[in-house]
Amino acid sequence: MTDWKNKLYFGDNLDILREYVASESVDLIYLDPPFNSNATYNVLFGEKSGEKSAAQITAFEDTWHWGLESEKEYQDVVTSGPKKLADLLQAFRSFLGQNDMMAYLTMMAPRLAELRRVLKPTGSIYLHCDPTASHYIKLLMDAVFGPMSFKTEIVWKRSSAHSDTKQGRRQHGRLHDIMLFYSKGPEWTWNPIFIPYDGHYIDSHYSCIEAGTGRHYMLDNLTGPGGAGKGNPAYEVMGVTRHWRYSQEKMQELIRQDRIIQPSPGAVPRYKRYLDEMPGVPIGDLWDDIPPVNSQARERLGYPTQKPEALLERIIKASSNEGDVVLDPFCGCGTAVVVAERLHRRWIGIDITHLAISLMINRLHDTFGEDLRPYEVIGSPRDLASAAALARRDPYQFEWWALSLIDARPARDRKKGADSGIDGYINFFDDDSGKAKTIIVQVKSGHVGRHQIATLKGDVEREKAQMGVFITLEAATDPMQQEALAAGFYSPEHFSHEYPRIQILTIKELLEGKQVQYPWRSAATFKKAERKSRGEQHTLL
Repeated sequence: MTDWKNKLYFGDNLDILREYVASESVDLIYLDPPFNSNATYNVLFGEKSGEKSAAQITAFEDTWHWGLESEKEYQDVVTSGPKKLADLLQAFRSFLGQNDMMAYLTMMAPRLAELRRVLKPTGSIYLHCDPTASHYIKLLMDAVFGPMSFKTEIVWKRSSAHSDTKQGRRQHGRLHDIMLFYSKGPEWTWNPIFIPYDGHYIDSHYSCIEAGTGRHYMLDNLTGPGGAGKGNPAYEVMGVTRHWRYSQEKMQELIRQDRIIQPSPGAVPRYKRYLDEMPGVPIGDLWDDIPPVNSQARERLGYPTQKPEALLERIIKASSNEGDVVLDPFCGCGTAVVVAERLHRRWIGIDITHLAISLMINRLHDTFGEDLRPYEVIGSPRDLASAAALARRDPYQFEWWALSLIDARPARDRKKGADSGIDGYINFFDDDSGKAKTIIVQVKSGHVGRHQIATLKGDVEREKAQMGVFITLEAATDPMQQEALAAGFYSPEHFSHEYPRIQILTIKELLEGKQVQYPWRSAATFKKAERKSRGEQHTLL
């Protein structure tokens, strides 16, 4: 499709799938739905009381709770969803009751039904989860895709040590995640993946080393079964008569190429099979060769559930081809999207937090620079009216979106506690000391006045910041502007320019392209992703 544009959607993936993604338009789906893996098993199954709404998913909070939203979703699936899925949810509720686990399964059920709808007949889906819920999710997948569509339960060994093994914890250490691999139809895209042989295998099977070239090889069997209908010819080779795998002409060519060796006089000739000609070991359902994204990994961006690119590369290579469409409906920091871009696939990413959307945008541009193919962001406010609508619907998402307009890092998540007066900050450098300077940011979507600018000035002094920025949905009043001017200017030692110490920016101005004024040697808001080319292929080890 020459007019295709890759897409990032900001919003609830259920709504976006229903409204924007066409039936049978996606080749491969990878999803890593949020789940509170750190919560104890007993807490997850504890009965809940009260009518609290289901928790919104944030970048750092992924617990599901039973409430009014869960009840509505449950009733919608039971009354309008596929019969097998409706029957299964009712059985789950009878068994589990109304608890966090039931809320999680209820929210996942209609999303899985939509994902099946958008998947092509030859498409595949990989669902990433942990053992706490994988057995329930597999039943959901069976109900949606059919038991015959199940292909593999992949175990990803993500760790060699874990806090679960500490003294006093009466359980085995949890070292792995589960990925459930399903196809939609009886024929699906499949590209075999091989991994290199390990040292022990090479030493035991390819112990011969060719003089002059240093190539490892093994001596393999040349004989084949004989008799009527077997098709293997019998003739003499190097004084030995057998049924051979090859014709006499082919055998003579192999002898000429020095590929046939007789280990000793009178011994059966053997075939010289080089290690470097072998594709490797076909990948199985235990993936223990891909480490997690640890604190020292170059690709680490600080996102709590970030998955390694090698993991997604293996999935995307195995179950899609260049030009295919890859969808991640819970894309978080965008690993699937980035790998799909690098491997020349088209892609669709969806996330409910604008913090994740901003992180993905920065990651894509940092990684590919000018090589990044065209894409569009759908669902983010593009004018004052849609910005105001977002502020009314979800003030926290509005706050994160507003911070993204100036590349500011959010200072806190949804669990705010006491308001410190700081919604975000920008780090920058204006000298060679190596110590970052700070701009603190406040975002307001309601009525604003002069006293809030005075408060921001006090916060700048208290935090020993160099500057402060006030972002407002409403127009700034003259008294607000006068209060900001009274704060004076910030004059960095190595720059001849002066910068207003307190700056007021309206959402309207930001949408028109206005930006914060500060020394240009800024530090990245998000950790910069490593630069890569789109054609670059990574080793899977």
